[in-house]
Amino acid sequence: MTMPAAQGVPTVAPSPAELIARARVLIPVLAERAAKAEEERRIPRETIADMQAAGLFRVFQPRRWGGYEMDPATYFEIQLALGEGCMSTAWVYGVVGLHPWLMGLFDDRAAHDLWGEDDSVLVCSSLMPTGTAVAAPGGFRLSGRWKFSSGCEHCGFAYLGGTPSEGAAAGERSIFLVPRADFAIEDTWRVSGLKATGSHDIVVSDAFVPDHQRLRWIDNFNGVGPGQAVNTSSLYRWIFGQIFFRGVSTGALGALQGMLDAFLRYGSVRVARGARAVDDPSVQLVVAEVAGAIDEMRTILFRNLRNLGAYAERGELPPLRERIEYKYHSALVGERCSVLAARLFKAAGGAALFADLPFGRILADITAGRQHISNQHESIGRNFGAALFGIEDHKDLML
Repeated sequence: MTMPAAQGVPTVAPSPAELIARARVLIPVLAERAAKAEEERRIPRETIADMQAAGLFRVFQPRRWGGYEMDPATYFEIQLALGEGCMSTAWVYGVVGLHPWLMGLFDDRAAHDLWGEDDSVLVCSSLMPTGTAVAAPGGFRLSGRWKFSSGCEHCGFAYLGGTPSEGAAAGERSIFLVPRADFAIEDTWRVSGLKATGSHDIVVSDAFVPDHQRLRWIDNFNGVGPGQAVNTSSLYRWIFGQIFFRGVSTGALGALQGMLDAFLRYGSVRVARGARAVDDPSVQLVVAEVAGAIDEMRTILFRNLRNLGAYAERGELPPLRERIEYKYHSALVGERCSVLAARLFKAAGGAALFADLPFGRILADITAGRQHISNQHESIGRNFGAALFGIEDHKDLML
């Protein structure tokens, strides 16, 4: 085990290019394991071990706790690569892999509780404020049930959303850090897509959470947190929503690239009605449109990340209108990928129905990802349209 940098051992980080290369090496491995992962309804333990050995979960982790503190562009390049092999793996990485960044905003005592003995411990989450927190001396008594906790079986702690019901913090939507000993996992994940994410329910019954293991949502919205006192990199001045909602849309973009690559391989040998698929103008048009759309969505992703990074470097908050626009860009990825994946599936013909080809699984995974609340492009698009008219009087804490 590598001792945390905060305990005196410096962190030696690989280059961003090396980390991305390590992720790309995993693409065929993930594709080969995808059927087993779906059957088990979880990411295989060997996959999590491979990702940890490659250092992928340390991209956003503070250096003082054994991490690399890398640019978000590196993180999302890694997620795109993982998505090419298995969208469920990319989805779990897009959630669990982001959580070390959030820990950089928590009081450093919470980071010590998490990583003080083992800096490889992972954190799952369910951030909807469905829990109730009752004020208690030195903290809160937390109870509730949370759905959709992706990758929870591989994690030693959980971030859980809740709202204090009384005291000075009453009504303040918050995130609470809870150790594995204080929550139960209920096996509820029987679904039609993203089957391997293991996004089960989390149940907590009257667990004590110290004050320092709580972070307010309004602080996330404003880009501040007590952890910034010791985690001084501009990385930890990014806005919560601008990182987190990309974590649940970018995997679909990687998966669409993987589906296109598989289709090109399949189409090069497919013969339908006595003619080669590669000679069919309609098939040629579909693959051209998918490739062009992927390039466009990637370009927007990395342009937005550059712009957001510039604000963080200057210690500025991005304007609300820009934050709304970027959230819309992210949400639209899920919709566009689902439509394009359906077209590829149709173009693959009846053979696409069989499980020995990846088309049905990828289409189901992308469609499932489209259902996430942060990928609802219609409602988010209405907000963006209102902003274009100068209407910005709402407070979406996920911006």
